[in-house]
Amino acid sequence: MVFKDGGGKKRYMPVETIADIQIFGELDFNKRFLEFLTQNEITMHFFNHYGYYVGSFYPREYYNSGCLILKQSEHYLDSQKRMDLARRFVSGAINNMKKVLEYYARRGVEDLSSALDKLDQYVAVVELQSSPEALMAIEGNARETYYSAFDAIIDNEEFAFAKRTRRPPQNRLNALISFGNSLLYVTVLSEIYRTHLDPRIGFLHATNFRRFSLNLDVAEIFKPIFVDRLIFFL
Repeated sequence: MVFKDGGGKKRYMPVETIADIQIFGELDFNKRFLEFLTQNEITMHFFNHYGYYVGSFYPREYYNSGCLILKQSEHYLDSQKRMDLARRFVSGAINNMKKVLEYYARRGVEDLSSALDKLDQYVAVVELQSSPEALMAIEGNARETYYSAFDAIIDNEEFAFAKRTRRPPQNRLNALISFGNSLLYVTVLSEIYRTHLDPRIGFLHATNFRRFSLNLDVAEIFKPIFVDRLIFFL
């Protein structure tokens, strides 16, 4: 595969090393290019001018398993099985929030103990929830507590957080979080493509007619580790 910049300079990349392609600018391509992506099992994700995810070219699935799709659907329709998985997603997310705060607490960042105590309380009540909606509320409250510690960790007035805002993000830090989360969502979607799982059937986020949901479930676990730690490093 060859990429050419505006000056005509070429960059060659072996197609075997490309997992997916993320498009942020304008480009022209033809059907032969889409056929090429399909043959090489490469997903392509599109973002608009503001960095918002707008959609994917999801090649024909090579890893089809009717048996696994039935099992995945069965777990979604069985409330006990669905809740077991949904609780695991939320517990994983909150525990990784704790890991991040504990990491910075060990490095001398003050005023994190209150947030850590609250996260412990949220972990303790995850098992008591009886619906995905209740779990989503717990996860949302835990993330709000977690975000309240960001200003202490970053300690930079130009990247003050205040609170989480979306569509549009109201400041630089919120923009970084939204952009990082979007990249993580499509990364997880690409990884799901390489399994027999169907990304349209989620367990924490409701399955609907409009979007993939399993990648949103899985991404919750990894946001603190991949997105937030990267932002703090930057």
